[in-house]
Amino acid sequence: MTTAAFNNAKRSRRRDIVFPICNTIFLIILMIITLYPVVNTVAISFNDGTDALRGGITVWPRVFSTKAYVDILSDSLTYSAFWISVSKTVIITLLNLFLTSMISFALSRKEYVLRGFITTILVLTMYVNAGLIPNYLLITQTLHLQKSYWVYIIPSCFSCFNMIVIRTYICGLPEALVESARIDGAGDIRAFFQIILPLCVPVLATVALFVAVGSWNSWFDTYLYNGSKKNLYTLQYLLKMKLATTQASANAAKASTDALANTTQTTPITIRCAITVVSAAPILVVYPFLQRYFVTGMALGSVKG
Repeated sequence: MTTAAFNNAKRSRRRDIVFPICNTIFLIILMIITLYPVVNTVAISFNDGTDALRGGITVWPRVFSTKAYVDILSDSLTYSAFWISVSKTVIITLLNLFLTSMISFALSRKEYVLRGFITTILVLTMYVNAGLIPNYLLITQTLHLQKSYWVYIIPSCFSCFNMIVIRTYICGLPEALVESARIDGAGDIRAFFQIILPLCVPVLATVALFVAVGSWNSWFDTYLYNGSKKNLYTLQYLLKMKLATTQASANAAKASTDALANTTQTTPITIRCAITVVSAAPILVVYPFLQRYFVTGMALGSVKG
């Protein structure tokens, strides 16, 4: 081996070692930057409220206390609101996936003569929005859904954006799949449920996560339509009200020594962090089960030449 070839091989080996090391260091730094706010929020939520006002808490509570969680979970309405949020999230997710995927399949069929017209009308709803007041009047004056559980379900059964995503995915599937099913005597419904739907698991899992997170985090619909019905409070709305109450107590404590004595264990900052943890925990539990479906290409190899 010549000297030049030896030097080139040496530089090549050095590059092969340097890049993984730099890449690992960069990913570790990125992981720390990403995880630190989460860990810091958890640490503050488990810290004493008055002590948390001093600041300086990093990744571990300075004065450990569970008073913020006790204040949140001791309210009987919390459990009722939790089940309302869970039930509406599950129902909305299932209905949205079912209805949106069926419409997406119908609009993906080239033989359907009205697919272009209907798609255009649906897409226009994404760009032309009358606003909050007409939507409020529609739900309260026309549909009469206020002060009912159905105000959470019916307006969220369909999403045009999700329809476009699922339809685009279906259009990317081999057309021969549906054609072969029709040759075997299957109709559109059977072809959808037995062929198309199983192949759409990745995109359905992605859409399901979007819908579930949006439904779980929503509180404005409760504020607009069910603010006077405590038995229909969602968890997000109840926690928001809890935070507002704590903030009001903290403001009153500034002018009253007795009030300050009653709020030494919880402050808005600890309640806010505890609310963040309680609100995000269910989604963090569900996400790992859906993450493995975020892979495309299930249809590869399904049609062989």
